[in-house]
Amino acid sequence: MIMTSLRERALRYLSRRDYSRAELVRKLTPYGTHEEIEALLDRMSELSLQSDSRMAESWVRCNKDRFGRTRLQHELARRGLARELIEETLADMTDEFERARAVWQSRYSAAPIDAREWARQTRFLLARGFAAEVVRAVLNGKPEYAVDELP
Repeated sequence: MIMTSLRERALRYLSRRDYSRAELVRKLTPYGTHEEIEALLDRMSELSLQSDSRMAESWVRCNKDRFGRTRLQHELARRGLARELIEETLADMTDEFERARAVWQSRYSAAPIDAREWARQTRFLLARGFAAEVVRAVLNGKPEYAVDELP
């Protein structure tokens, strides 16, 4: 009886969006034992109903136009994904400067004209998870200063 309830809850969650295994464990913990939850999630993984890699790819695809690499890494780690999976998912993201410039242009219409405006625009891009070198290149309007390979 509990297994059915857990399964129904898990399917209800997964019908809305992809969740990482860690997120599902956290959501299902009040409704079953650790062993029951692990058994259910193992079975769901076998049936491809839950996949951490699919969740990571989906989340990055939806958010890569709004956030920088650092923020994407942080958010995926916060969702309980392994560091290796995060690195694998973000490995082919090389357009950091272009994405940062697009985010900047969606918010600001002109380059900063004074130190106060420079600081405000810098904080905005840094909060979005773009590296300081990329932010500097965007605000200077010089893509040649952008670093292609960032940690």
